[in-house]
Amino acid sequence: MIEETLEEDILIITLKNGKTNALNRHILERLGEIAAQADQNPSPKGIILTGEGRFFSSGFDLSLFLGFSDIQEAIDFFEFEQRVLTSLFACRKPVVAAINGHAAAGGLIYSMAADYRIVNEHPKIKIGMSEIKIGLPVNIAQHEILRFGLDSNHRFRDVMFFGDMVDVFRAKELGLLDEVVDQETLLDRARQLISLWIDTPNRPFMRIKELLRADTVNRIRRKMEEEEWQKELECFFRDDVRQTLEFVQASMK
Repeated sequence: MIEETLEEDILIITLKNGKTNALNRHILERLGEIAAQADQNPSPKGIILTGEGRFFSSGFDLSLFLGFSDIQEAIDFFEFEQRVLTSLFACRKPVVAAINGHAAAGGLIYSMAADYRIVNEHPKIKIGMSEIKIGLPVNIAQHEILRFGLDSNHRFRDVMFFGDMVDVFRAKELGLLDEVVDQETLLDRARQLISLWIDTPNRPFMRIKELLRADTVNRIRRKMEEEEWQKELECFFRDDVRQTLEFVQASMK
């Protein structure tokens, strides 16, 4: 599901789950463990998140959503998922998303938790948030992290309300990406950035990042405690949403 390679004390995480590298519970659990271990130990000095094949990640494995037996099961999963996403976002080490292929929905969300997003310059790669078209809202952590990564409410609106899958150059214009590079230099550029940021006396990058993201992290945790976000999960039991999820799942096989 995840291939882990340590090169030059940089951990390269490669998503490997079917042809679309869908995110399942096992992958999320390991991502959470990796983020926690990176925070607690001197090594690795940074994390690269990438994918195998034509996809970075299509997002969550839809069988997870279709398999919820009741609302409590959905609540338990998304409490766990939001903790993992927030942990990755809050990791004090440099995290770079090296986007090798298509990144949609949850795949894009997890790339937005990184400090920097580089994409393979390929004319067929599509990037975007499609949730609105299949009837799914984003949860608190997803919303806050997406909003952090975009530099205006205007751009956030365009990404979220239209739900378009766009090419890499339009994605960069929208602020979803930082750099477009050729495939051969994708991982090299990611390693270069991590070394640039962390290979300094006292590693001040870590404290700067912590301060930069603290307000968002604290807001996520406060909202999860105070708001009734669980009601939104009733959407997974609507017939129209389930039919759409089943159709999308079948089209990706």
